[in-house]
Amino acid sequence: YNYPVHISGDTGTGKERVAYAIHDISSFGNGAFVPVNCGAIPEGIVESELFGHVKGAFSGAIKERKGRFELADQGTLFLDEVAELPLSTQVKLLRFLQEGTFEKVGGEQKISVDVRIISATNKNLKDEVKKGHFREDLFYRLNVIPIQLPPLRYRRSDIPLLASHFLNEAEQESRQPVPRLAEATLDALLDYHWPGNVRELKNVIQFSVVRSKGRIILPK
Repeated sequence: YNYPVHISGDTGTGKERVAYAIHDISSFGNGAFVPVNCGAIPEGIVESELFGHVKGAFSGAIKERKGRFELADQGTLFLDEVAELPLSTQVKLLRFLQEGTFEKVGGEQKISVDVRIISATNKNLKDEVKKGHFREDLFYRLNVIPIQLPPLRYRRSDIPLLASHFLNEAEQESRQPVPRLAEATLDALLDYHWPGNVRELKNVIQFSVVRSKGRIILPK
């Protein structure tokens, strides 16, 4: 089913990894996975980034340009930090979710694409709706299949698996054996509260690999 998925959770919990996993096992997995950080795009060009523009649509638009929706056709568009979208862009996104078509900035032709929409935010969208920062009708369109990612401190059984995964990643990148975790080191990882979640754990593993002098990563 091509139903929108909304992933919520604290910063660093791995929302994009979950989004890619959903894409990979879905019927859209053979298409492109196109991530967009909605909070990193300047407000003046966000519609052009998402929907593209025609030549001459605004100053500097010297040629026609495809947006992320067209680039994600037959694949998945991942809208990270979706709560940061301007209200004017939310209207256009809502229209696409309702009709399956959009218009490029400055264009009149309706464009149809087959895209799986996955959105994510570290904010509470219901609270953003109450504050008037996010459209209620768009919230219900995006939140068809909600997924809540708990902080890493609430899923400690994931820590050994993630640590092992990041060590294997480091080994593949360096193309040489990397040190392994001592039992006491793993205990220290399990005892820590991880305010930075999975992202912080990855940074700690990478730092430990670089600083370790032997074949075992010790607690110190």
